[in-house]
Amino acid sequence: METNNFKYVQSEEISSTLSQTFMASVFSWMSAALVITSVIAYYFGVDKELMSLLRTTDITGRFHTTGLGYIVMFSPLAIIFGMGYGMRKMSYPVVLGLFLLFAALMGASLSYIFLAYTHTSILTVFVSTAGMFGLMSLVGYTTKTDLTKFGSIMTMGLFGIIIASLVNMFLQNGALDYIISFVGVLVFVGLTAYDVQKLKRIGAGLEYGTEETKKLVLWGALDLYLDFINLFLFLLRLFGDRK
Repeated sequence: METNNFKYVQSEEISSTLSQTFMASVFSWMSAALVITSVIAYYFGVDKELMSLLRTTDITGRFHTTGLGYIVMFSPLAIIFGMGYGMRKMSYPVVLGLFLLFAALMGASLSYIFLAYTHTSILTVFVSTAGMFGLMSLVGYTTKTDLTKFGSIMTMGLFGIIIASLVNMFLQNGALDYIISFVGVLVFVGLTAYDVQKLKRIGAGLEYGTEETKKLVLWGALDLYLDFINLFLFLLRLFGDRK
């Protein structure tokens, strides 16, 4: 009996170590992607020549998206679908290349925020987002409560936000936009905790060092990256100071 208990404790320790190693890699790649996105967004946002590649201004001062701008806008979505459906067939270098390309394209796509919001408020909201994200990541990693059902509710909330946002594109209702942003913050705060717990459990059952595990690290980093970016954008809509 003592020997079996010892083996069980060993197994738990090994699973915990694997999970920690996996999550450390996930957060490292997520952070790298955020750095790439932030740097490219800033340079496109403050450099008029770079911005002109994505958006032009007519004589009335209205912005118009260029052909390249539309490519930059929609290609990240195509990359996500491509990675989701073809990851098992893709080699690790290809998945890594797509991951880094996604981060770069998102940076160019998000550069518009520098046209709409002050630099100070963007930085303030980014730091606030990092704090909230870090706190909820800690909650998701340390809680003993199973967040599976909670995650399902948050996912339903996400679909609700998408539908409401599409409807509000036609209504242009300011009050509804505020509600969508507020609910969006709650949803992605919840999804952050859920996704971290989900990834922690995945990492505990993996054989670390294999190509499949390396690809799952990047997919997990992408998952958390999207939680962070969406949380940041919803907070910016609520608290950002417009120019």
